[in-house]
Amino acid sequence: MDVYEPIMGAFPIAKKLWRTIVENKGLPSPDAVAKMLESMGLEKLFLGKGLGVFRNNFVIALLIPRENMIVVDFISATGDLSDALELIAYYDREIDCYVVEIIPANELEYEENLGVEPVIIDAKTFELKSYPVLGEFKQGKKTIILKVDNETYKLWKESGKLNVCPVCGGELRWRGRRAVCTDCGVEVVIDEER
Repeated sequence: MDVYEPIMGAFPIAKKLWRTIVENKGLPSPDAVAKMLESMGLEKLFLGKGLGVFRNNFVIALLIPRENMIVVDFISATGDLSDALELIAYYDREIDCYVVEIIPANELEYEENLGVEPVIIDAKTFELKSYPVLGEFKQGKKTIILKVDNETYKLWKESGKLNVCPVCGGELRWRGRRAVCTDCGVEVVIDEER
């Protein structure tokens, strides 16, 4: 899997957390999240004392498990915080749901709008209560490509927001089963194979 930027790590881990919460009826263990990070090609440098550090040549991920919460910070290996993202999975007692959300570390840069809809899972039925558009990224020749499976595409279509970029919230222009964001330039492709 290509992980050249923090967002390229955050999206697939968010999707894996969503699936794991539904399957296990709760948050995964820190060890399970560590295995998810390693499955993306991030090398485990340290795991213990309430912290996990993972890295490839481009991205550093910090796994910070807390009580009833999993936090994964994705930072560019260059140390540039403008691209850093925080992935948080937790149980929200107020709405009786599990939530997985991706937020920018530098909210001033993004003006508090990353465009990523959080995953909201009912804690009793474990049914999805939101319309997240998550997938895996691939580095294209000129753009970053977000590959979305058919199941996610159907959910996205139900939301009525097919014209909204799942990465930045900008406008998408569609051509068949491909779209390009007019703001951030991300290309979205509906993956037929899955």
